[in-house]
Amino acid sequence: MTVVSAHREAMLAKIAELDAEHAKAVAGGGERYVERHHARGKLMPRERIELLVDEGSAFLELSPLAGWGSDFTVGASVVTGIGVVEGVECLITANDPSVKGGASNPWTLRKIFRANQVAEENGLPTISLVESGGADLPTQKEIFIPGGRLFRDLTRASARKEPTIALVFGNSTAGGAYVPGMSDYTVMVREQAKVFLGGPPLVKMATGEEADDESLGGAEMHARTSGLADYLAEDERDAIRIGRRIVARLNWRKASAGGAGYAEPDADPDGLLDLIPTDLKEPFDPREVVARLVDGVSATNGVAFDEFKPLYGTSLVTGWARIHGRPVGILANAQGVLFSEEAQKATQFVQLANQTDTPLLFLHNTTGYMVGQEYEQGGIIKHGAMMINAISNSTVPHLSVVMGASYGAGNYGMNGRAFDPRFLFTWPSAKSAVMGPAQLAGVMSIVARAAAEAKGRDYDEAGDAAMREFVEASIEEQSLPFFLSGMVYDDGVIDPRDTRTVLGICLSVIENKPIVGTDRFGVFRM
Repeated sequence: MTVVSAHREAMLAKIAELDAEHAKAVAGGGERYVERHHARGKLMPRERIELLVDEGSAFLELSPLAGWGSDFTVGASVVTGIGVVEGVECLITANDPSVKGGASNPWTLRKIFRANQVAEENGLPTISLVESGGADLPTQKEIFIPGGRLFRDLTRASARKEPTIALVFGNSTAGGAYVPGMSDYTVMVREQAKVFLGGPPLVKMATGEEADDESLGGAEMHARTSGLADYLAEDERDAIRIGRRIVARLNWRKASAGGAGYAEPDADPDGLLDLIPTDLKEPFDPREVVARLVDGVSATNGVAFDEFKPLYGTSLVTGWARIHGRPVGILANAQGVLFSEEAQKATQFVQLANQTDTPLLFLHNTTGYMVGQEYEQGGIIKHGAMMINAISNSTVPHLSVVMGASYGAGNYGMNGRAFDPRFLFTWPSAKSAVMGPAQLAGVMSIVARAAAEAKGRDYDEAGDAAMREFVEASIEEQSLPFFLSGMVYDDGVIDPRDTRTVLGICLSVIENKPIVGTDRFGVFRM
């Protein structure tokens, strides 16, 4: 077996694991509950989305593994993503009623908050496909206080003239009633939608009043009496039809004219599976990745990737390219470690991108900034700070893909989650942590050994070995992509072969708002 085929085999195994985890999210509450839902003549959330979006268009699902590793169902009882409806890119959220009636748990909130952030940063209309029993009561202490942000986000979106549309297919109870209540447009399905602050049992307990679901919060009552429903749909498909017509009448216009013509990459994206080593300490050439992501030479005047400063700071590759006809500046880690030269090169490149209003793409494979006496004396801290300063204050949209390692301050310098990239995706080969598992365990061992010596005690070598083994295993697990994606630290783990398509969608989405760079940065320590 060759090294190349070994890389491919390892990546395919990771992709199979990813597919299995995605299948758990698609399965929702399980076959029994899905069948029960279908027996009532209702559609599942992804079925509703499929009918809502334009035929043949892509739906970019966000955070599909939210809640992974927790006590809650993978996917967090809600589907979020970006889809094209009547030619308009919209942020779509859909409750999954097969998972505890669509009740919201702490991971549901985190996932929806992230989706709302995407809508705000990219100026997207929001469509909510509502069927939720409200909060997961056993975890209400983690939901009630932060949950108010959901309603704040809806009203602020409306104030920004980013339309909000609610299609109500079933229960929308308690705080959930404010989703249709605070949306610009509300559609309710006859004899299915039930929207009330308090259901019949709560009303009975609170006031002694006897009321049935329909008179208290049914779709027809809200359409004829309360006025909460703007449209009364005959069934789910009719509600989706009405929702599409609402979007068609929004008179929506993008801020940018969109991409030019493009050619497919000069290198086959399938070859990405051969590039990433199983051992992330082994370097690989990011130019080979770039060649499989960017437009081919026939659409770019004979050069697919114009590399910037190719002979300086060679552990970081920078340059200009197009993806699906849209210009982009690329920063890609080459040999893992970032030195002072790489930091200074990145700082200048980010400034240039802002000068020309060009979005930036960060391709991570870094163990962080270089340490050691020579490098500290050479100014690695101030040079790393320059890079982080430039990236923190850059106002052009940033996209990040974690291909391999993303450790320490290198994660920050390469625009990790804390720096609010517009979108961040990871490959199944990715790992992110404060440092590598062996390094972290080794540091803890050195500190513990020094403490024992300072107290004049013998060091427990057997205990040290057990500690190192435990720490390495724990850090390894916590740095894996499924764990981090479950915490909504990225927008999804993706098959490397899908990266170009995903980036193309993201670059189209960011054009809903003007792309304007800045010339205002913090103080650079020179």
